[in-house]
Order: sequence, then structure tokens, then C-alpha cells
Amino acid sequence: MTEATGTPAVRTEERDGVFVITIDRPQARNAVDGATARALAAAIDELESRDDLVVGILTGANGVFSAGMDLKAFAKGDTPVIEGRGFGGVTRTDIKTPLIAAVEGYALGGGTEMALACDMIVAARNATFGQTEVHYGIVPPEGGMVRLPERIPRNIALELLLTGDPLPAERAEQLGLVNHLTEPGEALTQALELAHRVAQNAPLAITAVKRVVNERTALRDIDALREQDQYVTPVLASMDAKEGARAFAEKRNPHWQGR
Repeated sequence: MTEATGTPAVRTEERDGVFVITIDRPQARNAVDGATARALAAAIDELESRDDLVVGILTGANGVFSAGMDLKAFAKGDTPVIEGRGFGGVTRTDIKTPLIAAVEGYALGGGTEMALACDMIVAARNATFGQTEVHYGIVPPEGGMVRLPERIPRNIALELLLTGDPLPAERAEQLGLVNHLTEPGEALTQALELAHRVAQNAPLAITAVKRVVNERTALRDIDALREQDQYVTPVLASMDAKEGARAFAEKRNPHWQGR
């Protein structure tokens, strides 16, 4: 049984116990603004509240996962970060249901952080990940600096975080970040196949496995994210952060001041 609902920015669909959440802002390459973040949070809440939904999939429409933060909206004071829930209402939410990212095209900045907040990643060969925040005078505060060094070798993660260079999906798969590579246009199909293989198992066992794996370290992701905030908050509030957003909106090179 398939049922589709949602807002103009976020669509949801049920497929035999699998809940597909789709970001649909083609005019902004699925970048996330405040309204989209609230819609995503509502979709996650529905996934978590229903016993008949065993696995979730997060994806983007029109061949793009998400270009991350809507910098034009951010420059006007609109934020895609929800207090206590993180970027897109996803990155700091304690999601008990297994969540798979199905990535086509770009997953940049907050887009990569949302993918990292998922338990597994399926990506098309032409997909690209990237923590590009340093180009705009900010840092990836919603999981990029915490989760990426846990998923791939630390030195490679540092290179990507410090340069803002892109990470092609095929390289990401070699590094262990991506579970499955597909041909372009097939990421959601493969993610659904993976989701249904998970969903056929016992719900209590699935929940227990995710909980144990996610709490395997002394410092859980959510605690590590809170720990990093003492370093990140001054950067996000800096003049350089505002300059980076303005430069993007005005299509010019930024002028950094180091303050």
C-alpha cells in the first residue's frame, strides 16, 4: 500500500512499513529553510510515533539530496536549525527508528550532515558529499565534525573539513561512508530494497540493535555535539559568518576579517 502526503517542501509516502521522507524544493536544490526544517521534524515525529512504520528513508526530489542550508534565507535571519533538534529537525534528534539516506546529486553542508545523521547511506554514482562551510566563514556544527571522523579515516575527514573539497560518492563508498552505490536515479529504489530487508525482522530486535550500536561509546553523538558547541557558537555568531552568507547571496568573493 502506498500513500503520499506532505507539504510543498516535504512529502511523505508509506510503502509497506517503510516511511519515505522527501525534501522537495527544486528552486533551491532542496536547500533547507526554517519552514522545511519544521516540516522535516514533523515527518520524523510521525515516523517515531507509529508502530506500523519500521524503517525510514530520507531523500530529495529531482535528482538532488540537499544543498544544505538555504544561505539566502539565512542571510535574512531565517534558520533551518530547530532548538534541541538540530539542522532540518534531524541532526540532533534521537531517532529510534532506523533511517536510511537515499542520495542523488548534491548532499552539501547540512545535506551531508543530515545524511550522516542517518544510520545507512545509499548513493548514486554521480552523488557528491561535501562539508563546504569553511568557504562561507562557518563550520559544520550539526554532525560534520563529530560524525564524519567516525565514519571515515580521521585524516581524510580533516582534509575534507578543512578544505571544503567535495567527496564523490564512489570515493565515499571506498572509504566506507556509503553502504551501496547505484546508477543515477536508482538510489531510492535500492534504499527501499534495503529498508524492506530490515523491516522483515523483529521490531524489538531492530530497536535494540540500533540503541546498542549508537550508545557504544562513552560520548554519544548528541553529547559530542553539545561538547563542540563551546567552540562553534562564537564562529557562527562572527562577522565572518555574516559576511560569508552575504557574499553567497551577492555572488561575490567574501572578505574575511577573522572576527
